[in-house]
Amino acid sequence: MSHPTPLPPLQKPEPAQPAEIHTALLDPSEEAKAQPSRHMQLWMHRFSVFLFVLISAVAGVLLIILPWTPEWTDNTLLLSYPGLRVVVSSGFFRGICSGLGLLDIWIGFWEALHYHERA
Repeated sequence: MSHPTPLPPLQKPEPAQPAEIHTALLDPSEEAKAQPSRHMQLWMHRFSVFLFVLISAVAGVLLIILPWTPEWTDNTLLLSYPGLRVVVSSGFFRGICSGLGLLDIWIGFWEALHYHERA
């Protein structure tokens, strides 16, 4: 009858020295390579937030003003659909569109006010 071979005792890994951690994490060549990438990501994030706010504001203003102009009902798309023209011409529908415009502006400015830089 053979006995199983005993396992070697578990060894704790030695903690890394602070200087080794510093050089491993903050290698100047790696940090220099990552810096332009982070800088570009930051500017792309800023640009996307700006574009979102701009599009939200423009679409919101259009949705507020356009339903109350004559172009809203007197266009070539609605001339061939008189039933749809009646619905689109109603004050209720125009009010819903204007309300969505206000909501769109509010969402855009909410995003602008709560913008923060990523770390």
